[in-house]
Amino acid sequence: MVTPTIREAAREAPIVDRSDVVVVGGGPAGIAAAVSAARNGASVTLIERYPYLGGLASGGMVLVLDDMHNGTEVTVQGICMEMIERMRTLGLCVTPPEADRQPGIRETEAMWRKWARWGLFDFHTHSMPHPICFAAAFDPDAFKRVSYDVTGGAGVKLRAHSWFSAAIVEDRTIKGVVCETKEGRQAILGDVVIDATGDLDVAAAAGASHQDSSFILTTVSRWGGVDTDRAEAFEFDQPAEFAKLDHEAKRIIGGCWNFWWLKTPLPGVVWLNCPHIPKLSGLRVADLTTAELEGRARMEKLMDFARANLPGFENAYVVDFAPQTGVRQTRMLQGEYVVTKEDVMSRRHFADTVCRGRDYYTPYRALLPREVDQLLVAGRHYSATPQAQKSSREIPPCMAMGEAAGVAAAVALNAGVTVRRADVGAIQRTLRAQGADPGDVPSANATFLEAAE
Repeated sequence: MVTPTIREAAREAPIVDRSDVVVVGGGPAGIAAAVSAARNGASVTLIERYPYLGGLASGGMVLVLDDMHNGTEVTVQGICMEMIERMRTLGLCVTPPEADRQPGIRETEAMWRKWARWGLFDFHTHSMPHPICFAAAFDPDAFKRVSYDVTGGAGVKLRAHSWFSAAIVEDRTIKGVVCETKEGRQAILGDVVIDATGDLDVAAAAGASHQDSSFILTTVSRWGGVDTDRAEAFEFDQPAEFAKLDHEAKRIIGGCWNFWWLKTPLPGVVWLNCPHIPKLSGLRVADLTTAELEGRARMEKLMDFARANLPGFENAYVVDFAPQTGVRQTRMLQGEYVVTKEDVMSRRHFADTVCRGRDYYTPYRALLPREVDQLLVAGRHYSATPQAQKSSREIPPCMAMGEAAGVAAAVALNAGVTVRRADVGAIQRTLRAQGADPGDVPSANATFLEAAE
């Protein structure tokens, strides 16, 4: 059936701002992109649709930063680590100390009991207990707070409450964007635009090749009033009874990771990254609405069950539901290079690597659309196959991608060239100089499958 349409009158949008770099999307990747571009001398405008920064880290309450440790080294540094340290200084971020992450210690049952319910372990391993690794459990409002600190300190101009609407493209070159606001449509112009929307909104609107995909949607929540010491003691001291009740809880949830609740830095407050609802798209209004309603309904049933049956949960109550739906995969850029699952799994190293995750590398080409100039893409919507993205979309590597994109924009502007012609060596050197790890020096377990470029 053909959807009926209406014809809109031509409209004008006032130009309300101009910057060297315009970053659309104030989530983790966008924050890192804006800060790194500004710290390297560019004027930067950061556009965010919500009244806060942090994206899925804060508004989506994805409250563990992981996929940043390969067993021997922390592979994501730079702005991501700076924000972790800032949150830890506030007492609102927990990480395992280096002593607990040493070989021969991190795999022990004692370490598992100490850190498992924080979610600070290597979930990629098949052995049990999973080894403890560097990761960070944090408070969502702390992420917002330090986001404002780092962007404000770098001189980034923030425009919140601004919903991306259209890309301004002339002769295959992006010139800026149009946003919907309470004041009406507004145009923001820039010499370089970085799409950090997570859904490829800008690049898709500008005509960049992409593919649509989907994974699972989640309505995340937090509960308070939980005696986590009693809950953990029951889990470890009465494993048979725990397994039976945990199985029933997961049946009620209808889809979740192995640990459906994890501890947070706030005493008695736990994080529930569930339920996982498949066959819904983060690009469809009806599906996003369904996820919200269905997710809440399932969690209400889980609350009733937990209060009645699980030790430590007798006095549990809902603190809040995340204001953002947990969307993991929608549009994926088809850029100058498309990262494959084999690339990620084989730890393929690229000559133009500008960032890395746990033990995989991302080439600069994967941030570049083929059809549109002066546009960079950073975040979970980068140029990769859906299968590869599922293993490389966690927040720290997305922040590393954003930091690289911000540096690339500044390097190109300073050299007077397009971002497509930016000197990758200069990008790598600049990233290292500011404390990031672009992955230009491969780990011992990297593979070299491509010909020299």
